Amino acid sequence: MIRKNPRGDIPQVHESAFVDPTAILCGMIIVHENVFIGPYAVIRADEVNEQGEMEPIIIGADSNIQDGVVIHSKSGAAVTIGQRTSIAHRAIVHGPCWVGDDVFIGFNSVLFNCTVGHGAVVRHNAVVDGADLPAGFYVPSTERISAKTDLNTIAKVSASASAFSEDVARTNNSLVQGYKRIQNEL
Repeated sequence: MIRKNPRGDIPQVHESAFVDPTAILCGMIIVHENVFIGPYAVIRADEVNEQGEMEPIIIGADSNIQDGVVIHSKSGAAVTIGQRTSIAHRAIVHGPCWVGDDVFIGFNSVLFNCTVGHGAVVRHNAVVDGADLPAGFYVPSTERISAKTDLNTIAKVSASASAFSEDVARTNNSLVQGYKRIQNEL
């Protein structure tokens, strides 16, 4: 469902993107080319700052926002999801937040008030809160990363983790074409 926020902003969805009919996109959202937004995802840009302003939530080209993902932002802060990035089932991305290109965010993970550099992998049930992860970092499942975390203890993404991320993005990109083809069928 595409709907406007109380301020009147309406999501802008590129014609090549696929948004599942059960997903909710509300407000100042920009969805670029060939994006897959899965069932029951909620992307909501409706809060404003003290001046009544807000920044958009941007989903970069060829990215996928999987089933049950929630993307929202506090007080109108920006949320940017880069290109070819996968946000896996039931993850929460709460702005302010910037996620780079070619990133994988695992099932049930939470991102808040952070940046995640290009090519990073955040595995399942991890939390990144108030931290700036450089490009190519690997956050293991169930790990909690904060501003106080010594980033020297975090490994770089391995070739196999990078290949997994690329495969997830590729698989979901092919779903866009398939679902666009059948979207008007029962």
